[in-house]
Amino acid sequence: MAMTIYSGLHCSLLMATLTLLVVQAQGITRHYDFNIQMANVTRLCGTKSIVTVNGQFPGPELIAREGDRVHVRVTNHVAHNMSIHWHGVRQMRTGWADGPAYITQCPIQTGQTYVYKFTVTAQRGTLWWHAHISWFRSTVYGAIVILPKLGVPYPFPAPHKELPVIFGEWWLSDTEAIVSTALKVGGAPNISDAFTINGLPGPLYDCSAKDTFKLKVEPGKTYLLRLINAALNDELFFSVANHTLTVVEVDAVYVKPFTVKTLVISPGQTTNVLLATKPVYPGANFYMLARPYSTIRPGTFDNSTVAGILEYRNPGSPSSSSFDKALPIFKPMLPYYNDTNFVTNFTTKLRSLATKQYPAAVPQSVDRRFFFTIGLGTLPCPKNMTCQGPNGTQFAAAVNNVSLVLPSTALLQSHFTGLTSGVYAANFPVMPLSPFNYTGTPPNNTNVATGTKLLAVSFNTSVELVMQDTSILGIESHPLHLHGFNFFVVGQGFGNYDAVNDPAKFNLVDPVERNTVGVPAGGWVAIRFLADNPGVWFMHCHLEVHTTWGLRMAWLVQDGSKPSQKLLPPPSDMPKC
Repeated sequence: MAMTIYSGLHCSLLMATLTLLVVQAQGITRHYDFNIQMANVTRLCGTKSIVTVNGQFPGPELIAREGDRVHVRVTNHVAHNMSIHWHGVRQMRTGWADGPAYITQCPIQTGQTYVYKFTVTAQRGTLWWHAHISWFRSTVYGAIVILPKLGVPYPFPAPHKELPVIFGEWWLSDTEAIVSTALKVGGAPNISDAFTINGLPGPLYDCSAKDTFKLKVEPGKTYLLRLINAALNDELFFSVANHTLTVVEVDAVYVKPFTVKTLVISPGQTTNVLLATKPVYPGANFYMLARPYSTIRPGTFDNSTVAGILEYRNPGSPSSSSFDKALPIFKPMLPYYNDTNFVTNFTTKLRSLATKQYPAAVPQSVDRRFFFTIGLGTLPCPKNMTCQGPNGTQFAAAVNNVSLVLPSTALLQSHFTGLTSGVYAANFPVMPLSPFNYTGTPPNNTNVATGTKLLAVSFNTSVELVMQDTSILGIESHPLHLHGFNFFVVGQGFGNYDAVNDPAKFNLVDPVERNTVGVPAGGWVAIRFLADNPGVWFMHCHLEVHTTWGLRMAWLVQDGSKPSQKLLPPPSDMPKC
């Protein structure tokens, strides 16, 4: 009898262990409810009603492990159309859940619900989610934390604590009114009134001392800061006074660790850093500062500084959570606003781990090469209108001189059903139709073409893309984000790309892998990726003003021959236009 009980118990334990192993291997399904709703928020002495998720600003943190399935039920309770993008999530064959309005889905209309379903595949680190329609991502955003599989450690010392640090941008006025006015007059939209850290502008802005992010730490500990740049239109320098930051991951991909006093992070990018606190109580507080990197001239930008405060708990205090506000406070020195040399030195330090466990699968051969010009331009002012762009024109932006016009139905739906006539043409130019001295004296005609064109590639095509900044209306750094893929940044430089000599300098061993990369001001960047994800994938500048002006395009990756290489059919609750 005892033998029977033991055997049954042994089998039960064996089954439980096997079940746990299966769960660890396959992941679990995590459910989230996102309610899009209005909330009143006061910043800089002004209160306004903003669009939020669940009334929170920033929105809720989404946590999953590598291999997990994620279901996010989004219900729209506001008077605006809405869509959510899971920035950096690969969305393998699940393009319907990617989120950009009129690219992969029709927006969620007032009173409607849509459940985004996707699996986190071969990714771990920090990503983020945000609204992907008009300028609503100014307030609708939050962190995505992807933990390693159970039992798999970080490839760096385990931190004492970890937390998201999200940089944002704040306008006193309604951002929808700002962008609407700018489009009507063809000029540049008003710049923001402040930057924020985790929604708070901090003590360097008027009447904002009470709205300050405070990182409370203990001596002799290591903290993992999950940095996210959710600002609409500004790349940012970031530093913590008298402390160093060790970069260990970008865009949910581990990198070879390196230590800096200051880093730069573009809109759309994430950077995980280890912050080691002082070994003993320092008797001081320390500013954490962020302010813009900007090269645009002429032009204006929000040249203000957001501050958080690093506060130490005093071990000698009778209170276990004692923080002394009367201590001296130190400020870090940040680079000058247009310090491109600093940005170049920082970005060239980024290297993939390229280990056996975390290999860098850089395409060593290339099936198709593309060359895109990235930059600003103009459109003629419509009749009976006065425009505020250069010489009475409207501001515009383009990729290979094509300023993308969004259709009134979703591109992915049109592709899947084959009903593409009148929606898009698959004839996006693979190189500039009229080559010129891209970083020299601009051509006299700065007008761009408009249209809805896709660039089609076969499944599993290895792609090399060179993106070249142009000097039309001034050189500028452009953070380009590719949906549906990670890519390897194999090369970059200044001036015009040299197709004969520059490829010899490419790094095909351990280049950084990411989803958003800055095209250098007055320079170029080369990326490689494998087109192994069927669907329609948006690529655009993550400076929202440039996306609005048309600095955007889309790739169409055809289905492969095997069932596992084909786009899944759309879900039954897909929003309709």
